[in-house]
Amino acid sequence: MSNTVIDIENISKQYMLGSFGTGTLSHDLNRWWARVRGKEDPFLRVGDTNDRTKKSDSDFVWALRDISFKVEQGDVVGIIGKNGAGKSTLLKILSRVTSPTLGSIKIKGRLASLLEVGTGFHSEMTGRENIFMNGSIMGMTKQEIKSKLDEIVDFAGVAKYIDTPVKRYSSGMMVRLGFAVAAHLEPEILVVDEVLAVGDAEFQKKAVGKMQDVAHGKGRTVLFVSHNMAAVRSLCTRGVVLKNGMVDFMGSVPDSLEHYLKNEDDKRKQFIIDNPMKTKSTIKIHNIEINGTKETQSVIASGQEFVDVLIEGTTTEDMTTDVMLVFKNKDGMPMASYALGHYKGKLIACPKGDFSFLRRIALPKILNKGLLYVDLFLHHPMMEWQMWMNNCCILECEGYQEGYGKALDMPNYGIMGLDDFQ
Repeated sequence: MSNTVIDIENISKQYMLGSFGTGTLSHDLNRWWARVRGKEDPFLRVGDTNDRTKKSDSDFVWALRDISFKVEQGDVVGIIGKNGAGKSTLLKILSRVTSPTLGSIKIKGRLASLLEVGTGFHSEMTGRENIFMNGSIMGMTKQEIKSKLDEIVDFAGVAKYIDTPVKRYSSGMMVRLGFAVAAHLEPEILVVDEVLAVGDAEFQKKAVGKMQDVAHGKGRTVLFVSHNMAAVRSLCTRGVVLKNGMVDFMGSVPDSLEHYLKNEDDKRKQFIIDNPMKTKSTIKIHNIEINGTKETQSVIASGQEFVDVLIEGTTTEDMTTDVMLVFKNKDGMPMASYALGHYKGKLIACPKGDFSFLRRIALPKILNKGLLYVDLFLHHPMMEWQMWMNNCCILECEGYQEGYGKALDMPNYGIMGLDDFQ
């Protein structure tokens, strides 16, 4: 007997771009004429894939295209991908908030979803009334909901406001109550979008623990969308990677995360250099190299003790700065940091014009096999941020490292052309 609880077959979702009403008369006539002749809707054959890096030449876009996979009972599936990859659209289709343009979905069991703040709540009704309404929609009896009411209110921490209309709740209270309702009314399938990012750290920890209990303790099925790789790794048993509205990879969670993190856009590094998270208009970074390679991803050989860091740029005015590198693991946790510019107790005096910064650093022992992500900071000790680049380089460690985790004063290394290093 099959244990499949969700069967997704060739799901596609098309949207019309721009400001449109219900459609145009010519579109409606074309669709009607196609139906009369028993033909396919002509507008289902046009449209671009959901690639936000390219300008669309069509009035239509495929938010999802030919999505197919099955979910077995008890699976905890992490759905990951960049913003705009189609994750939330897929969950909305699964939750019947919207319908697919093409394809079919078969769901076996009671499904509860938490897609965004306030989803499924009536703003004029109290928290208590919304709990009963949501339970009724899921097919539960009044007695079943009553038996869970105290547990839901306690988990959400809204006992004081349970008889207050939810329109007066803060976003955090709405999230807590929404998640508590979705998780405690005993659905066979729980669908959760990254709305948990709105909650505080304590609630996020409680929520992840509850999902683990629902999935692993009670054998229920969970679909979880998140950009928090640590949560996906600890919670999920399978991974689905979406890219431009299509399935890019399916497999185990470690393999899915590896694929997602490793297969970034080839132009990613140049994009980050051209679009730093924060920068002064007077500074421009032209190039960043680690370990002597211009590629986005560099390889650190097993047992390698040192890497060279080269940073090239231009400043239109004299500046004084320190240069920081932070190495992070896959989950965004800092593993090592280096103050590269602080030389002999002094900051770097960088005169107007081109500069080229070269420094050798020793790798820390804590670096194990896997991927590392590098953040670059240029800043003044008075906390004046001059440049901040997030994930500007990727390092792939092939094995355990034996270094000491510090910047070294090596001959001929430093800011080339500056007095401090001549």
